[in-house]
Amino acid sequence: MDAFAQNNGHLAVSDARYINGLKLFIQAVTPLEYSIHRGYAHLGRQLGGAGLRIACQLQSLDELRHSQTATHALGNFNRFFNGMHHSVSWFDRLWYLAAPKSFIEDAFTAGPFEFLTAISFCFDGLLTNLMFVPFMSGAANNGDLATTAVGFSTQSDNARHMAVGLAAITFILQQDAGNAPIVQKWMDKWFWRGFRLLTLAAMMQDYMLPKRTMSWREAWEIYGESNGAALFKDLAQYGIREPKGWRDACAAKDHLSHQAWNLYYTYASVAAVHSWVPSDEEMAWLSEKYPQSFDQYYRPRLEYYQFLNQTGRRFYNHHLPMMCQTCQHPVIFTATEAPATLSHRQTRLNGEMYHFCSDPCRDIFVNEPEKYLQARIPVHQMHQGHCFKPEPDGRAADFDAKFDATFDAEFDATFDAEQALLAWGHITHGQDNLDFDGSPDQINFKDWGGNVEVEGAQS
Repeated sequence: MDAFAQNNGHLAVSDARYINGLKLFIQAVTPLEYSIHRGYAHLGRQLGGAGLRIACQLQSLDELRHSQTATHALGNFNRFFNGMHHSVSWFDRLWYLAAPKSFIEDAFTAGPFEFLTAISFCFDGLLTNLMFVPFMSGAANNGDLATTAVGFSTQSDNARHMAVGLAAITFILQQDAGNAPIVQKWMDKWFWRGFRLLTLAAMMQDYMLPKRTMSWREAWEIYGESNGAALFKDLAQYGIREPKGWRDACAAKDHLSHQAWNLYYTYASVAAVHSWVPSDEEMAWLSEKYPQSFDQYYRPRLEYYQFLNQTGRRFYNHHLPMMCQTCQHPVIFTATEAPATLSHRQTRLNGEMYHFCSDPCRDIFVNEPEKYLQARIPVHQMHQGHCFKPEPDGRAADFDAKFDATFDAEFDATFDAEQALLAWGHITHGQDNLDFDGSPDQINFKDWGGNVEVEGAQS
């Protein structure tokens, strides 16, 4: 990593667009790993039994090292590019990072064996290959050897973490046949929560790597379907089946990354990442990799965005998105059986209506309503005036009227809801957000002599 920095490795990457994947990594993944370190430190102090205590303490050290090495590697990019400078506070404050934040806080507030099931088994065992293998291979393919080293080192540790989770679950299942329904309920919940978290990984892989290695669909089939099916087959002897949302996740492989990119493209005005319309060559690649979905459902919308850009009308969504009460991801996903229909679920409890992105998220809520009733939903907090600095006062009597009147208007220096949200979130308007084309990142990279002549790159 030091050699990469000393040799101006930030100029050797394929395209400055690639840096936006690193921004999401330092914003969402690195704080998540630090939080997991804290969780295992608690377990290592509290659990009885030397073997499990030591395993938890070692995993705590691993997770701390992961967050440190990622911070070290990406700290070099932070010297030259925007969108990385407040990653810790962003994890707490920004709406689109509520999914990873709520995931780990949900795990923190579970019991010790549920925590092991959530992190070591479901997340490390079933899902992290999808983050740390395909995207990190993509990092190498795009000239970022520092991040590649971080990713492969992390995933080698995760193989050991998976063994801890599998051993703990197997031990529980062997003690009493009555434990199987408890473990199955945990698997149903935490597989789905982890899968929703991987929405970021799917988008990063298909849309944020200028030089691609494999599609999210291909990665899911290898590291998700194949590996996961083998694992559940081994556990069948204890009465364990596939998690409840397994088939929904497999069906989503043709749609997940495209729906996520549309979200980040249209909300780039209130996020600390840049977005762009894929080039014609990149859309041809997506069409080849997603023959059953891309041309039918997603190409027309991207080509329309392309047309708007050409006519000087770049589209931004100025309305706050509805968020799922359980996974805290915006409700953007489509139904498994109907890819053109929004998967919006709801349930009423104690006179209040709660909204969800899927059947599995609604099921999780129904199983533990007393827990998810307490969820801090960012968009709700914004509308209640809690996500603003003292000026403007979000709890003032006239704030609601101003908020509603200005949020779908153009950026206004006098009073603008977006401006207020950006200030509270430490996002510098025009530097950290908006379109990649014309951004300081794009301009500086070109001026510094970065490797911008890449086939298929807009710049």
